[in-house]
Amino acid sequence: MGNYFLLFFSSLIEMLILIVYFSKKRINLFENKVYISLLVCNVICLVLEICCNLCANNILPVDRNVIVRLFLVFLMLWGFLLTIYTNVISVADNKKYKMIVIVYLILFLVLSVPLLFLPVNFLKYNDLYYADGSAINYLAIVATGYLIINIILVIINYKTVGKRMLPVIAYIFLMLIAILIHNVDPTISAINCLETFVGLLMYFTIENPDVLMVEALNIAKEQADKANQAKTDFLSNMSHEIRTPLNAIVGFSQNLYEENIPDSVKGQVEDIISASDSLLEIVNGILDISKIEANKLEIINDEYSFKKVFDELVSLTRARMKDKPLDFRFYYDESIPKVLYGDKLRVKQVILNILTNSVKYTKEGFIDFKVNSFIKDDICRLIISVEDSGIGIKKENLDKLFTKFQRFEEKNTTIEGTGLGLAITKKLVELMKGQIIVQSIYGEGSKFTIALDQRIIINPTKDLEESTHLSLDSEIFDLTGKRILIVDDNKLNLKVAAKMLEKYKIETELVESGFACLEKIKTNNKYDLIFLDDMMPKMNGVTTLNELKKIEGFNIPVVILTANAISGMREKYIKEGFDEYLAKPIERNKLNSILKKFLM
Repeated sequence: MGNYFLLFFSSLIEMLILIVYFSKKRINLFENKVYISLLVCNVICLVLEICCNLCANNILPVDRNVIVRLFLVFLMLWGFLLTIYTNVISVADNKKYKMIVIVYLILFLVLSVPLLFLPVNFLKYNDLYYADGSAINYLAIVATGYLIINIILVIINYKTVGKRMLPVIAYIFLMLIAILIHNVDPTISAINCLETFVGLLMYFTIENPDVLMVEALNIAKEQADKANQAKTDFLSNMSHEIRTPLNAIVGFSQNLYEENIPDSVKGQVEDIISASDSLLEIVNGILDISKIEANKLEIINDEYSFKKVFDELVSLTRARMKDKPLDFRFYYDESIPKVLYGDKLRVKQVILNILTNSVKYTKEGFIDFKVNSFIKDDICRLIISVEDSGIGIKKENLDKLFTKFQRFEEKNTTIEGTGLGLAITKKLVELMKGQIIVQSIYGEGSKFTIALDQRIIINPTKDLEESTHLSLDSEIFDLTGKRILIVDDNKLNLKVAAKMLEKYKIETELVESGFACLEKIKTNNKYDLIFLDDMMPKMNGVTTLNELKKIEGFNIPVVILTANAISGMREKYIKEGFDEYLAKPIERNKLNSILKKFLM
């Protein structure tokens, strides 16, 4: 009834597989449970076959007829379990698993009954016993049946399932070899040994817990990447959808504010602009924090004038103070090099967030804004501090200060904001390899200190403006004779842009699509500048620009005018070939900068 050594060796391998398998962390999948059942069933089969041999030689005092029938039942069960496994790995719908198991187990219970009653004969060959008779022939017929089922499943599902079918293919091939061996020498029963080999092959190919964990992680990563991309696309669309009407509100409000209107009306217009700025700040905050969470916010370093950045921060802070009775004191170390290398926009954003926070939470008293430095080799460490006499922060709230959407002093309904500013600030400081600390005494005030390393530039490669105060009211200058083509699918946006440019005495022409823009250029219309929206139906801004550049002799500067204001968009559009970037809502000072650059 078989070779003791071969059976013992197979049992040892099967036990080792079980021990190693259960010693590792596993993913709890249904197919894993079927695989474990296969291993356990094979161990039982091996033990029962050894017992059959011992009974045949009168070493084990047990009725060999009972042991043989149990062995045949478990042998059939293993075949059914393998067929269940083949079905499970072929089916994507988890709901079908339960039905597959029920059908095959009922089939097994029905088909295994004859094994308990059909006659089994014990014959002797070369002084060794082996089982024969109707029960063995019946099992061979059933085995042939599920063998055919497995062959059909392999043929149907191999393209979709691939390597997961390899153990099943190996089983089919080895089963044919085992039948040939059994016909040559009926005392050699290789079926259980090949089942052990199939279990081993499955472990090292498709059921290894380590491999499955890696595969699961890769799938999770792929799904996370898809989710992040979907989130980015959604945020880009959201930015466009919110900024488009906001552009109209801000643009018309600014134009109205610049008109000769009564002071009472001007105050109401100021409130509209202020509310719009608050909404814009919320949108920008959500976009930034989402970019940070998706690890897609980049630090873009370049040369910049420190004094220019400092002066702009002072001007912006004064504008935010409005009529508050605050003593705003500012100072910077004169030894700070004129030109530094870092992400100017992010440095400004970080400092402005802290300054804005101080203005928001300080009703009276002072705000001290200081920038000191520590220079070593070619690195300038900026030590930026903002101290105020505001409401302060309770000690138990200091740890929560940089948490998203965290707000304190809920009773103070006059304070606006989402609580995103400080969370973004901390993330940005960390991305720039800096540090931020806060000291506060509740009821007396707070002090934020930021340390940022910036590289010193001795010989700048760019002409950087040394000066200067940021003009908040932004001058209007005469550009009579200049022509600008504005391309936007939104009529309100066209009206806003035209109204803002009207004050410069610029001649504007408005079109609502990329196709119309191309037609204007192809019919030899002359323009000094083109403002081009990106998110337009049928032909977007990037496609329109590419088509414009195919027109012979085209050399008009093209500025992308877009509501897609997610971090990094300026760099993206410049790389696409645009000459400059202007975000909606249009800010007068940024519009002035572009007009001076291209039209003066």
